[in-house]
Amino acid sequence: MPGRLEGKVCVVTGAASGIGAETARLFGQEGAIVVGTDLSPESEGEFTLVVDVADEEQVKDMYTQVREKYGRIDVLFNNAGINPPEDESVLDTSLETWQRVQDVNVRSVFLCCKHGIPHLIETGGGSVINTASFVAIMGAATSQISYTASKGAVLALSRELGVEFGRRGVRVNALCPGPVNTPLLEELFASDPARASRRLIHIPMGRFGETREIAQSALFLASDDSSFVTASTFMVDGGLSGAYVTPE
Repeated sequence: MPGRLEGKVCVVTGAASGIGAETARLFGQEGAIVVGTDLSPESEGEFTLVVDVADEEQVKDMYTQVREKYGRIDVLFNNAGINPPEDESVLDTSLETWQRVQDVNVRSVFLCCKHGIPHLIETGGGSVINTASFVAIMGAATSQISYTASKGAVLALSRELGVEFGRRGVRVNALCPGPVNTPLLEELFASDPARASRRLIHIPMGRFGETREIAQSALFLASDDSSFVTASTFMVDGGLSGAYVTPE
């Protein structure tokens, strides 16, 4: 039985770890030709590239190489991003930190869409998935202001592009994970269980998400299973964004 992405050429940014790496592996299992990119040379994928996705010339060259090698591009999973530990309240965040997060989290998505979408249009359309976050629609007293603002921008950008390109065969959606059980989060909360508890209490399912669960959602948005889904804020957050009071 063919996979849901059989023969599709998928470019995954931030493919060396976390959600990006897990999604690249899953896309490959579903029959995709996966091009994994990252600043690290350890990306998952059939073909990998070391790319700074905040650099316009590198982004343009990335897509040129993929087209020359495979002849088409069908899916963009614009997932690369950072959340530096020094990102705090607006009162404490430096301008340097603010700008660095905007450059990686917003500029990169803008550049990947600007230079990637034309390839999708030229080869018959496709799917663009931009990784935003549940924080794009919710506020928190434990603020990470530059990260939150960057993900709000990704969400708005994705919605706009979904509307703009819907009749040209390109679907664009913002994937919004809730808190995900990554090695970084495990390390942080192992040293401070109170911080973990403060966050878990707000999640109706009572646990953090797993990278595989986010990858499965990206797979749905990449595949023809989501053929009538575009300009959406696709929440994968264990019910967090819908909760007021959670079970004890």
